[in-house]
Amino acid sequence: MTFGEQPAYLRVAGDLRKKIVDGSLPPHTRLPSQARIREEYGVSDTVALEARKVLMAEGLVEGRSGSGTYVREQPVPRRIARSGYRPASGATPFRQEQADGEGRGTWESSSAQAEASAAIAERLDIRPGDRLMCTKYVFREAGEPIMLSTSWEPLAVTGRTPVMLPEEGPLGGMGVVERMAAIDVVVDNVTEEVGARPGLAEELLALGGVPGHVVLVVHRTYYASGRPVETADVVIPADRYQVAYHLPVK
Repeated sequence: MTFGEQPAYLRVAGDLRKKIVDGSLPPHTRLPSQARIREEYGVSDTVALEARKVLMAEGLVEGRSGSGTYVREQPVPRRIARSGYRPASGATPFRQEQADGEGRGTWESSSAQAEASAAIAERLDIRPGDRLMCTKYVFREAGEPIMLSTSWEPLAVTGRTPVMLPEEGPLGGMGVVERMAAIDVVVDNVTEEVGARPGLAEELLALGGVPGHVVLVVHRTYYASGRPVETADVVIPADRYQVAYHLPVK
């Protein structure tokens, strides 16, 4: 193989990918068999198999037990807006995460006390092992799961207060800013860092994704006078959603 030349399995995968993208192999069409790929491209069984594996890993095709491999229907990505928007009446968790004045949806949640891992302790500027309230959310729109979120709040801040449980009490279901204000903690800053990684098996199961698919992960942290009071990981399926930021100019 000369310098710059692609391995045979990538060339085959690239040609099949092009046919899928341009519609020559439309959704629900059966992918050419391994023998057909071998014959059409003049490659070995190993190359044909590796090319099919590439397309599977990219989520372009899916295997159906006892039937073969078929082209997947690709969703049209929808936007999830994130901004500094806060409704006057307070933000529910769904509105807080979607940060869109038109956002509508439902969520499920569960809270439990936990010990801070080293990574979460660093984000919250506390010690590993310190007690936290961990809350896990599944956000849905029209019944479809669109986001997962796991938040952590130091019990040194919220413990033994009416807002210790984010979904219970007088401000249950409201946003971090409103809940913290109720205990005289003034949130004045929030940061978000966006990255991407392969989805964990349990995340993709909850989101209805395909193993190997990529997810967007938003690391969000709320601060009060420089002190982190809540941090969260928001997980969004990258093949179905785009994250759009609308940032106010001061």
